[in-house]
Amino acid sequence: MASNSQHHELPLPEFQAPVRLLIVVAPYYKAIADDLVAGARNIAERAGATVDLVEVPGALEIPSAIALATRGANYDGYVALGCVVRGETTHYDTVCNDSSRALTLLGLQGHAIGNGILTVENMPQAEVRANPDGQNKGGGAAAAALHLVALARKWRKSGIDSPAPRDHDVIRLAGEIEGQTRT
Repeated sequence: MASNSQHHELPLPEFQAPVRLLIVVAPYYKAIADDLVAGARNIAERAGATVDLVEVPGALEIPSAIALATRGANYDGYVALGCVVRGETTHYDTVCNDSSRALTLLGLQGHAIGNGILTVENMPQAEVRANPDGQNKGGGAAAAALHLVALARKWRKSGIDSPAPRDHDVIRLAGEIEGQTRT
């Protein structure tokens, strides 16, 4: 059982240029999603960021929506919000693992993403974690995205920026190497 021990939170970064965040939320559990969004919006507002919000059917669609936005929209960072509650089948494990893995892969491609997809055993755990006056995991996800935006801008300004991705830098499907399929 997790305790409510104190932990250190970094102060919100300050920005000289405007920051645009996209919140992608799966409102499957509407009350939980609404609390997560409220927390994220509050933190974004405190940092002076503007926010757009889109809804998707479930947690598995959140990374896909973010990937689509990275191709055609002009956002500095992304906040992934949703809730997965353990049920009677292994579907919980699939949704938790695959959504987290996909968000991590997007982050490794250079996108500033805060992961606020709750993975809980029951609704009371979700309520405590989503509550903006409680653990405020939505706000924490927005803060994470903002910190990554600040870090990317700092490194870009100092010339420490990775080059544009080349074809061979793209994460490939299992078994595919340089356009050849393994047998």
